Amino acid sequence: MRWFAPAAAIVCVLIAFCGVAAAQSPNANWGPCKDLKAAPDVRIGACTAVIQAGHEVPLTLAVAYNDRGYAYDDKGDYDHAIQDYSEAIRLNPEFAFAYNNRGIAYRSKGDYDHAILDFNQVIRLKPELAAGYYNRGNAFRSKGDYDRAIQDYGEAIRLKANYAEAYNNRGIAYYKKGEYERAIQDYGEAVRLKPDYAEAYNNRGFAYYNKGEYDHAIQDYGEAVRLKPGYAEAYNNRGIAYYAKGEYERAIQDYSEAIRLKPDFARAYNNRGNAYYHRGGYDRAIQDYDQAIRLKPNYALAFNNRGVAYYEKSEYSRAIQDYGEALQLKPDLAEAFNSRGAVYYAQGEYDRALEDYGEALRLKPNYKEAVYNHGIAYYQKGEYDLAIQDYSAAIRLKPDDAVTWNARCWSRAIVGEMLSALGDCNESLRLKGGEADTLDSRGFVYLRMKNADAAIHDYNAALAVIGKMASSLYGRGLAERMKGDQAASQADIAAAKGIDPKIADRFAQWGVPPPNP
Repeated sequence: MRWFAPAAAIVCVLIAFCGVAAAQSPNANWGPCKDLKAAPDVRIGACTAVIQAGHEVPLTLAVAYNDRGYAYDDKGDYDHAIQDYSEAIRLNPEFAFAYNNRGIAYRSKGDYDHAILDFNQVIRLKPELAAGYYNRGNAFRSKGDYDRAIQDYGEAIRLKANYAEAYNNRGIAYYKKGEYERAIQDYGEAVRLKPDYAEAYNNRGFAYYNKGEYDHAIQDYGEAVRLKPGYAEAYNNRGIAYYAKGEYERAIQDYSEAIRLKPDFARAYNNRGNAYYHRGGYDRAIQDYDQAIRLKPNYALAFNNRGVAYYEKSEYSRAIQDYGEALQLKPDLAEAFNSRGAVYYAQGEYDRALEDYGEALRLKPNYKEAVYNHGIAYYQKGEYDLAIQDYSAAIRLKPDDAVTWNARCWSRAIVGEMLSALGDCNESLRLKGGEADTLDSRGFVYLRMKNADAAIHDYNAALAVIGKMASSLYGRGLAERMKGDQAASQADIAAAKGIDPKIADRFAQWGVPPPNP
């Protein structure tokens, strides 16, 4: 089983504040120190000069430390930023903006609890400042505490009704809770307030995608890239939506544009590989998975997907190597266990396949594909009752899967549960009419029920779809013999044996002995 398009990143908007102090000294370095358009190193040097000059009073010195911290923050040097913000707070314990900025730096480091403590101080010192609630909401959301995040975003919006970023981020929190409709409402308000808000369009597209509304998602991703032509993530996401619609060529175009804009975009390579895979271009898919792994050597999903492509090429040893690597990197990747089980199954190693399918189900108990695969492995071992149990579980998980109904029909026919088998085949054909495999199965049921006419009718229908199906030819031959048509019977049985020399042995294994000579 391939791991389909991994989740795309959701863009968040943060706000940082630089303090503005009264009665600053005439030091010429103040200008570049506070110039947010200047390069961070320029600002750091200027602020350092202000600090080292020794002419500032504590309040203005606190501003210099705060502003230098902000420059370190822009460089991604969060430890130095936190040191400077802490010094600013020591010099001015009422400096709300320094608490705010230190909170943002802590959040950037993943230290959400310290960030929340700092944002609490911002709210205590400036309860009317919407950004304090907004930033604390961001920290709660990063911790996975979506309800408290939603409360804080709501308070930020109450204080600042046109706060588009707060609507966007509250939408993200609703999205994380699976409340896609409420997320869509908030993203909609964000773009109403800020019509050029490309990230909010991208996020709303992602919510529509998860609702299965792929056309709406594609529209929003399109608006995001119109507003922000270099938005690689939105191209990737639109590619995912096209992929979900089965429009693989358009998906490939979008993934390729995402890669052009962001050459180190490992996820886009992985996703493009998925699209090539679905077009049957296994070699092209493998090339893209190779590139994804080169860019991100710990990319377990790309190893898994490359393994699936090797499996389709019947390169089983390479597939097993890739699944093993995926599991080394991500031991809880149920899909890799299921996929490796499929390789063992293809090699006839049914016990090893059962072990891997079992592990996949231990990790992901409602994994329908693994339940079904577990069943067919038991079927191949001749353990039909256990296979039926697995098929029944798979049907409970996905009642509209015609293939599983057919599989259970066949196994029930083998063990002699004819009426139940007939019901399963009828349900499979109701879900997906005209399927040759299911018509063949129902023909077998009728054959075992000694209903020769009904068996011949279904075998004829199956052979009209697939002309050289050994089981239908052989079964029809047996049904014709029941009716006394020896010539037709001999011709069909001979044709079946020409396709599959062991077909008579198979039918005997399924409880139907060969006809008397």
